[in-house]
Amino acid sequence: MADLPVVQVYCDGACSGNPGPGGWAAILRFGNQEKELSGAERQTTNNRMEITAALEALKALNQACTVTFHTDSTYLLRGASEWLPGWKQRGWKRKEGALLNADLWQALDVQLARHDVQWIWVKGHAGHPLNERADRLAVRAMQTLPKL
Repeated sequence: MADLPVVQVYCDGACSGNPGPGGWAAILRFGNQEKELSGAERQTTNNRMEITAALEALKALNQACTVTFHTDSTYLLRGASEWLPGWKQRGWKRKEGALLNADLWQALDVQLARHDVQWIWVKGHAGHPLNERADRLAVRAMQTLPKL
């Protein structure tokens, strides 16, 4: 996929309790342009929020791109870059049985096929400015959920 627009994505998920209320966020950078995305769910897990952040970032792109994801989630990184082909081959199951979050992994797989994607792991809460900002956005989204 040569000559595609190049997009940098910094994404994160947050959860208060696991499961519990959660938020996700992504910061997309294309040249001098930047877009923030975020959202929340009342009852979710941190892993679901991590996948959702990546999924929503890819869904926001209106054409095929070269995308570099920066994430502090080894679950997201390894799932998308290593484990996904095996899950898909086994009918969205792990060798050990049921695949958690299969709905999100399937949706992410569709979006990943549209783009040329690389993954970079960043250490969470270690001062990386855009990772910290994505974390703050995810937490803020979670905190905006109405109290029951």
